[in-house]
Amino acid sequence: MEKIRNNHVDIAPSGPTFSRSIRVGNLLFIAGCTARGTNAQGEPLMDQLRVTLDRIVRIVAAEGGSPGDIVKITTFVTSVPDWVAHNDESQAMFTEFFQGEYPTNTLVEIGALVEPGLDVEIEAIAELG
Repeated sequence: MEKIRNNHVDIAPSGPTFSRSIRVGNLLFIAGCTARGTNAQGEPLMDQLRVTLDRIVRIVAAEGGSPGDIVKITTFVTSVPDWVAHNDESQAMFTEFFQGEYPTNTLVEIGALVEPGLDVEIEAIAELG
């Protein structure tokens, strides 16, 4: 099966040694996205979450999909207590972006992300049927 690699330089540029997304058949695998390089980097967690979700949704749209096609996300945060403190806000944001067609989501706390000022990273899988 053909693999189509895309770096989505206009949405969330990737590094020199990986692809931002790879499409294999109807599946789209999206590498972890952050607010890196945006005005939200270094800002509060929920500002970063909005940029990150927007990037993922835009990547899926660029491949012909919609937010409801996202079936799995993994959310990495540098502080679960900070995430929990903003639970109502994050739930409202997920409702806004996914309109009730929620993906599965695993939340993982990690020590740090690639650069200072980044507190959330999300990777995703979409089924573009």
